Amino acid sequence: MQYTAVIGLEVHVQLKTESKMFTRVAYRYGDEPNTLTDAVVMGLPGVLPVLNLEAIRKSIQVGLLFGSRIPDVCKWDRKHYFYPDMPKNYQITQYDQPICVGGQVEIELEGASRNVMGEHKTIELTRAHLEEDVGKLTHTGGDSLVDYNRAGAPLLEIVTEPVIYTADEAFAFLTSLKLHLLYAGLADCDMEKGGLRCDANISIRPQGSTTLGTKVELKNLNSISGVRNGIEYEIKRQIRAVENGEMIVQQTRRWDAEKGVTTLMRTKEYAHDYRYFPDPDLMPVRISEEWRQELLAKLPEKPFDKQRRFISQYDLPYTLTSVLYPLPELCDFFEAAVKEHANPKLIANLVANDLLRELSNAGLTPKKSRITPAMLAGLVRLVDDGSISKQIAQDVLIEMFASGETADVIVDRKGLKQTSDTGELEAIILAVLADNPKPVEQYKAGNEKAINALKGPVMKATKGKANPNVVDELMKKLINR
Repeated sequence: MQYTAVIGLEVHVQLKTESKMFTRVAYRYGDEPNTLTDAVVMGLPGVLPVLNLEAIRKSIQVGLLFGSRIPDVCKWDRKHYFYPDMPKNYQITQYDQPICVGGQVEIELEGASRNVMGEHKTIELTRAHLEEDVGKLTHTGGDSLVDYNRAGAPLLEIVTEPVIYTADEAFAFLTSLKLHLLYAGLADCDMEKGGLRCDANISIRPQGSTTLGTKVELKNLNSISGVRNGIEYEIKRQIRAVENGEMIVQQTRRWDAEKGVTTLMRTKEYAHDYRYFPDPDLMPVRISEEWRQELLAKLPEKPFDKQRRFISQYDLPYTLTSVLYPLPELCDFFEAAVKEHANPKLIANLVANDLLRELSNAGLTPKKSRITPAMLAGLVRLVDDGSISKQIAQDVLIEMFASGETADVIVDRKGLKQTSDTGELEAIILAVLADNPKPVEQYKAGNEKAINALKGPVMKATKGKANPNVVDELMKKLINR
């Protein structure tokens, strides 16, 4: 029998704020354990929570980014459970009135070609609710250590509908979600630091059936590739179990990346186990339409929208846009250079290949590069007016990056200007033709590509300074005379 997997994801995103969700205590990664706490974080008697307005703003913007409905009112609830990582033994969260309802995330699946994107689809969201994060447990040998620095950090839980059917779709969803949030500056999404964490609910059903199977929650997925690997294993495990006559039990399992297996953690709790009730210390939040529109206006262009625009507006191939669009600063650099000189294809090539390589090697961002958009435009202008070749332009860019000099200064200092002196070139070309009779005869016999074997020796003899267009025209004339 063939089976179909059905997957729903719960993604926990730490929002980019300076302080925690219900107190002014700062949240940062890497501080000494248990130094970013106070009476509110520790749940001491008599303390009262105070809302973090910036976290609410950013949560609304996440919803608007993905087309969610932002209700007029959201409220706060207490979710009770007893565990060392939550010192007050309940978590302030949102149960039945979340801050974001519905929405969708556009994803791209594999299968792209040079000029055509891969398959795109949207993954529907159920909701996103705002809550406080828990502490971090570290198990060493027989001891368990808890660090409350993370406890209380603003955490937005984004829940998908069960409309993901493969591990690759889950991988694409998380990749796209992370890119969108980084683009908008709403979260850092660093999985190594706990800034983005994911749980997967996985079930299987006979192919063609519409009835959902019993779901298993998969935890400890601490990388996007780990999510894909864990889901792939769990799907195969459930299929093996069903084919062996076993019943799938609702439970929570842990992904062991080193062994490549899932192991049982506990049987699954239900909502009533948490004894939710409205938090008596926090008033509901009212969200006006004016506030929604104000926050919507501050959101940037979406990543895939930018890529589509680059393809249509600048006639760029998919291969170039796929390098540019994930990096907003690089996109801004490219468009600023195009405004200075309108040759988007050559500028995109130099930015996506040469400039990006130099930036990566130096560990710099485009804003810290010695090359400005205007300087790059000046380099491309020298190519377009025939002063230098594209190949020399690549060498000049490296020099520009290292020295901060403009292209025309480097070209003049090194004597790199192309020669279009037909008298000088004719003598060089005649010598090349005499030394290479075979490609000359092939060209005369109708093989037009054979001429390319002759251009290389000419460029070598001129140290790359011959104007390729002049060489091409003059070579054909001399061969055919």
